[in-house]
Amino acid sequence: MSSLIDSVNPWLVAVGLNTILLGLAWIAPKKLLTPAGLFHAWFLAILIWVTLGWQGYAVVMFYFLVGSGVTRIGMAQKEAEGIAEKRSGARGPENVWGSALTGALCALGVGIINSGFLVPIPQSLLLLAYVASFSTKLADTTASEVGKAYGKSTFLITTFQPVPRGTEGAVSLEGTLAGIVASVAIAFVGWGVGLIDLLGVAWCVLAAFIATNLESVIGATLQSKYTWLTNEVVNIFNTLIGAIASVLLAWTWISFIK
Repeated sequence: MSSLIDSVNPWLVAVGLNTILLGLAWIAPKKLLTPAGLFHAWFLAILIWVTLGWQGYAVVMFYFLVGSGVTRIGMAQKEAEGIAEKRSGARGPENVWGSALTGALCALGVGIINSGFLVPIPQSLLLLAYVASFSTKLADTTASEVGKAYGKSTFLITTFQPVPRGTEGAVSLEGTLAGIVASVAIAFVGWGVGLIDLLGVAWCVLAAFIATNLESVIGATLQSKYTWLTNEVVNIFNTLIGAIASVLLAWTWISFIK
C-alpha cells in the first residue's frame, strides 16, 4: 500500500487527500477547527505530506486527533469554571501554527535536504526534532487538560504553592503523568512509521518532559508581564525547546559513546 502511495505524485496525493478531509471536517457536527483553522491545517498537512510522506503525516494526525480529544475531557466542568479552551476547543490558525510551526520548519529542512541542497544538519536529527516537537506539544496539551479536569492538587511550578486549576504555570501529578503517557504514545508512533529509532523515543520523551516544565515556568513568571507572550507564542517556544532538547540529548549521547 505504501509503495503504491509513494509511486504517485506526492502533491496530487496531498492536495486530494486533504481536500477530502477538509470537506468532511467542514460538514462534521463537532467542529475541531474554525473555518480559517481548516484552511491553515490543510496547508500544513500538504506541506507535511510532500516533505515527510505518510510517515510524517501520521505523526501530525495522531497529535491533532488525540490533542483534540483530550481538550474535550471534562469540557462542561472546565467551561463552568472558566478554564476551558476558547471556542469549545475548536482550533484556529493561531493554534495550528502555535502547535506545528517548529515541526513544519523541521519538515521543510528535510525537504530541502531531499531536494539536493547542502544543509549542515543530518536528516536524522531533523526527523528527531520533528517528532519531539509534537511529542512535546501533545504532552503539554494532555498535561494541561487532564490537570484542569482531574487535578486534585495543583501547584505553581516556581514556588510549589497551591493554586487554582487552570492557573498559568500550575502543575499537577495527574496532569504530569498523563503528559508523559501522551509523549510516549506519539514518540512510539514516530518510531512505528520509521522516522526515529527506539533511542529516539527516549530522547523525545525526555525532551518533552523538559520542555513542558520549562513552559510552565514561562507561564508562571513571564506570560503575565508581556502582552505579546500569548498562549500560542508560548506554544512555539515550548515545541522549539522540545525539538532542540531532543537534538542536544542525541548529540550528547553520540559524542559520549564515541
